[in-house]
Amino acid sequence: MSELRQRQPATSAGSDRNAESTTPPRQERRADREESHGPSTLDIIRIIATLILASCGLSYYITNSESLLWGYRPWFTRWPVVKTYLNGPVNLTPTELSLYNGSDPSLPIYLVVNGSIFDVSANPAIYGPGGSYNFFTGRDATRAFVTGCFKEDLTSDLIGAEELFVPVEDVEDEGITSAQKKIRREREVRLARTAVEKTVDRWEGFFRNHKKYFQVGRVVDDGVVDVEKGKRVLCESAQKQRPKRSAMKEEE
Repeated sequence: MSELRQRQPATSAGSDRNAESTTPPRQERRADREESHGPSTLDIIRIIATLILASCGLSYYITNSESLLWGYRPWFTRWPVVKTYLNGPVNLTPTELSLYNGSDPSLPIYLVVNGSIFDVSANPAIYGPGGSYNFFTGRDATRAFVTGCFKEDLTSDLIGAEELFVPVEDVEDEGITSAQKKIRREREVRLARTAVEKTVDRWEGFFRNHKKYFQVGRVVDDGVVDVEKGKRVLCESAQKQRPKRSAMKEEE
């Protein structure tokens, strides 16, 4: 009996050793399974950050140190735009707008297309005093952007500007009735007005999307009535740009 009592602890100790010897491998296998799940969240963040830095560096190199975002400049990175946003839009009458033509160095230089005021102060060599396009500043010269008549059409009045896109009737006998000519004329005038709108939109988009210029506000009516306002006649250079009916028939 005494021998049996003495052997029992030995058996117990042996079982404990077997348990201890089998436990660590189970823990290791569990740890291996946990490690095989893939990269951690921190690893993913590091990869994304590395790619962003590499893209910025490449953009800085390719754009000759001009941009870290491949030419894209968010509005909040441009102080003049931020300042305009904080101060609110600028609404000027035509009389007030005339002061912003670069003659007063304390004021910005404004150019207007289709009633939208754009700050072009970033390019005084072109739009400032003595600049090649200074005549566009301090006024709404939308008509001149359409017709190209920089002396005669420095106005916002677009009435009659569609004539630039209406063919000149230089064919005497076309073999069609006057009613047919009238219908054709009405159709071509509608298309011409659409062409005017597209031209204005293109120029307005040019200044709106320019990396140096930005919109600051709108021109508002000052209540002054132009009693002489009527259908403006196209200037000589614009008349020469009009398509001719004879040339159109030759193309057909």
